[in-house]
Amino acid sequence: MAPLNWGLGHATRCIPIIKALLQHSCEVYLASDGVALSLLQKEFPDLTAFELSSYKIKYAEKGKNFKIKMLWDSPKVLKAMANEKRQIKQLVKTHQLDGIISDNRLGVYHKKIPCVFITHQLNVLSGNTTWFSSKMHQGIIKKFKECWVPDVAGKPNLTGKLGHLKKSKRNIKYLGPLSRFEKQDLIPVYDIMILLSGPEPQRTLLEEKLLEELKQYRGKVLFVKGKIESAQHRETTTIGNASVTVVNFMQSGELEEAINKSRLVVSRSGYTTVMDLAKLEKKAFFIPTPGQYEQEYLAKRLEKQGLVPYATQDNFSISDVGRVAGFKGLTQFDTTMDYASLFSAFSNVKENSEPTSSSLST
Repeated sequence: MAPLNWGLGHATRCIPIIKALLQHSCEVYLASDGVALSLLQKEFPDLTAFELSSYKIKYAEKGKNFKIKMLWDSPKVLKAMANEKRQIKQLVKTHQLDGIISDNRLGVYHKKIPCVFITHQLNVLSGNTTWFSSKMHQGIIKKFKECWVPDVAGKPNLTGKLGHLKKSKRNIKYLGPLSRFEKQDLIPVYDIMILLSGPEPQRTLLEEKLLEELKQYRGKVLFVKGKIESAQHRETTTIGNASVTVVNFMQSGELEEAINKSRLVVSRSGYTTVMDLAKLEKKAFFIPTPGQYEQEYLAKRLEKQGLVPYATQDNFSISDVGRVAGFKGLTQFDTTMDYASLFSAFSNVKENSEPTSSSLST
């Protein structure tokens, strides 16, 4: 299993798939870099992990420069993809892998074994270059045996035009929204939970802005920075009239409980976060990453549907969270995943209702 290290979302949405593979007696290898790999190693400490070449993705400090920064960094991405291909070739040979699941890692592919690509972006929004970026991405997807989209095929859905094409493709399978969490009916403890993630420097810029805004808030706040470090650090302090508990990171079980105990979640509008909050049926307020077209599209779409309000990072004020009362909040989709059928994409995982012994490694 090889998720892209672009924030934490790609790694966290792989967690339910990894658990299902293990339940089907598959041997699973982890492969990524940076915080994505660190998170999966904390979640699955007994699994063998390999570090892949980093894409070295870093956002521009100003949203208007996002596309320019991505173009400027494209040679580094292409170099990382080339390195990935060499690394995967060696891993397949050394460990006799039966299959590969790549979550948006473009170079994690081997032509001699079944390879699956996970993405919610069949269309890649990039402003006036959307047509080109979408065609490029779809061309990469075609190399893979299957493309798994974590959404429903019909309407209503969560991704809109991101995850749906006007003409369906044969190798696309819709999984339904993926989440590592389960809804619990718990007594609320926190008025607001702030949940951060994503590449720097935008993660830090939002952290600093929110800590400043909390000086004007009265209530109990849980502030999860989304910084995966060797040890967890927790501190409760007073900011203005707010009691704020600051935590650098939480693992799945603790994070699930914390979100369920929060009345409202303030976060980026990354797609994995949207899926998680829909599964937990939470009210939320979104602040999309400046210049990231996908997050801006999702935030605008959900506000237009009357589900979740949003504000730009520059214009956000803590008083904006009061708007949430006028929105419905996110709700989960009633979907059932037949993992045995899904994993039949790999030659050694048979389509059965019960887990089977297999040497599948992903």
